[in-house]
Amino acid sequence: MRGRGSVIAVAFAALATCTATPPQASTPTRNAPVTVGLNVAQAAPTHSVSIPVESQRPDFWFSAPAVQGGLVTARAPSGTRAVLFNGTELPLTAEGFFLIGLDRDAENSASLVALFSDGQRMEHYLPVAPGNWKIEHVAANPTGGAKTTEEFQARRGPELARINAARALRVNSDGWRQNFIRPVTGRISGLFGAQRIYNGTPGSYHSGMDIAAPSGTPFVAPADGVVTLAAVDEAFTLEGHLLMIDHGMGLNSAFLHCSELLVREGDVVKQGQIIGKVGATGRASGPHLHWGMKWNSARIDPRLVIPAI
Repeated sequence: MRGRGSVIAVAFAALATCTATPPQASTPTRNAPVTVGLNVAQAAPTHSVSIPVESQRPDFWFSAPAVQGGLVTARAPSGTRAVLFNGTELPLTAEGFFLIGLDRDAENSASLVALFSDGQRMEHYLPVAPGNWKIEHVAANPTGGAKTTEEFQARRGPELARINAARALRVNSDGWRQNFIRPVTGRISGLFGAQRIYNGTPGSYHSGMDIAAPSGTPFVAPADGVVTLAAVDEAFTLEGHLLMIDHGMGLNSAFLHCSELLVREGDVVKQGQIIGKVGATGRASGPHLHWGMKWNSARIDPRLVIPAI
């Protein structure tokens, strides 16, 4: 079993020289993979052959380096019966794959532990690179679709309850395995992680990516999933007509400020399917699509799961 220093050193060396492709046809394909725990000379060349067979897979495999706001597909060592991420057990596929999401404010390293059937365990510390967060000034009504502070407070509790209930659902979807696509074409008008200043008053950081587009422009599902929330009839105070899709493995997408939603709760959607139209409902300074992502409680930057813009 390798120590922390040697594992991290090999990981960064592999980043600079090679990639590897997991063996199953159904393997997640997002991002350029990284082989961790193998000698660089033994790692598979880019897009040529599979990584070593099960009996020769001694360490963790990662699809990409970890960064604040990032999403990483990982694979456990052969024979792993359970994986702990910062002390919490994660869902594990039959092939040993699992997801890791790093929040915008994640610590500079994360703990992974593989538990084996014979009682042994393997520990790995994953370095997490820092993000680069901006400051954005926004001219928008702080109470959004509510006319008064009292109205906002009365409406906000039930809205948050619906959002939290939707995120607590766990559905059977393999959308998380796909290469995500952009839901709509347009200028990036707001960045994930940016500190927001609303009318001169500091607010919370921006939790998604804004894509400017004319009101009524159709947008599509970035990956397969199941609709867990669709605020069709009444717009939420801040989010407007809100749509949430669960992609499986604790990963979900949220689309805010829509002018119209074309799917309903419980619908199964496919990547590329038109699911709504861009708008400016809720707290918005103009028509755009806010695309937010979460892995469990960690907020993810959507720009990091799609091809470079």
